[in-house]
Amino acid sequence: MIAERPALERRVLGSLEAGRIPVVLGGCGSGRTSLLLRVERALGERGQYLDFSAAMTTPERALASVASASRFRPARIPADTPASPRAAFDMLMALFDHAAAPGHAVAPAFLIDEALDIRTFENFPGLRHVQRDFMARLTASPARFVLASRFTERAHRLLRDAPARFEVIHIPPLVAAEVQAMAARFDGSRRDLAHHAGTIAALVGSRATYTHLLMDTLASQGPSTDPTAALAALCAPEGRLTARCRESYDHRLNRARGFGALKAILGILAEHEPQNLTEIAQRLHRTPGSTKDYLSWLEDVDLVGMHGKRYSFEDSLLRLYVRLHVRPVPPTDADVVREVRAYAQARLPQAVAPSAVPVTAAVERVAEAGGGVSGIIEID
Repeated sequence: MIAERPALERRVLGSLEAGRIPVVLGGCGSGRTSLLLRVERALGERGQYLDFSAAMTTPERALASVASASRFRPARIPADTPASPRAAFDMLMALFDHAAAPGHAVAPAFLIDEALDIRTFENFPGLRHVQRDFMARLTASPARFVLASRFTERAHRLLRDAPARFEVIHIPPLVAAEVQAMAARFDGSRRDLAHHAGTIAALVGSRATYTHLLMDTLASQGPSTDPTAALAALCAPEGRLTARCRESYDHRLNRARGFGALKAILGILAEHEPQNLTEIAQRLHRTPGSTKDYLSWLEDVDLVGMHGKRYSFEDSLLRLYVRLHVRPVPPTDADVVREVRAYAQARLPQAVAPSAVPVTAAVERVAEAGGGVSGIIEID
């Protein structure tokens, strides 16, 4: 549970109670899963969280997995193996339709994380249009649903012609008050975290997971550790932020087409952004037409966005990860210090810039002393 956001939770619950199907959209690290788990807790025995990214393999195995995990028992779970992938999908939908617990008039609510991973079934016979069929079945189901996905562009495209019952809810960046509230949770070990809340929010782009990681790292250190020095340690090869960004990077790319070319474009944008289509095509040594296709596939998984005909990363810390780690050799301590310093200087607003002066000096002192970035703090 990385960030408590009561207003957002109330909105999801209100949408559910009004008979709509909330669709919660937020990128990697936005706090989407934590939100669903808190909504599950609020619903009590009438709600259940399901992770489709883990469950969606073959339709038959997905049916068995969800049926065994469900706390709601349908009228009958067939013992025989479904006759076809399509039959397994239909039985999965029927499991949701028939789910009920004795003594309760309120229909159960399934909180489905990474709901768009149902598209895993598209390559099986009879399931070419499974995403469209899935949404239609949810609309007609007597059960209740909350859906969530990290793929905003795909969700908008899928819902373009969907019934009005679906309500899109975007997870917004953390606001200052929410960052302050997160800082208060660490007061027992680090009482000046609230003082650094503005700097922390600026460094991590107000994403819930990144904010939590940086605060947790600072809370475990003495009062002399500064946010940028802690961020440098988190970005080291063994750092927890590196691991989190690697997960986001691989997860999105593995769900996109043109894997090799897409990695090349991300490397180009990591070197310099924003860039227009012509600039990217020239550096990629491909035609503008094919480059446009590649960029559309990256937009499809929200790795890049276009603003004013120029492309850039949607997640600035993911760009920092690519600069440091998507290359043949691991970064040195000096590489990490240099890149994090440049990132911080570009990111911190003028209002907090003066406090960044000792931050940069602290990072440089560690590097000059030969202790390495990993000496700034102890990770794990």
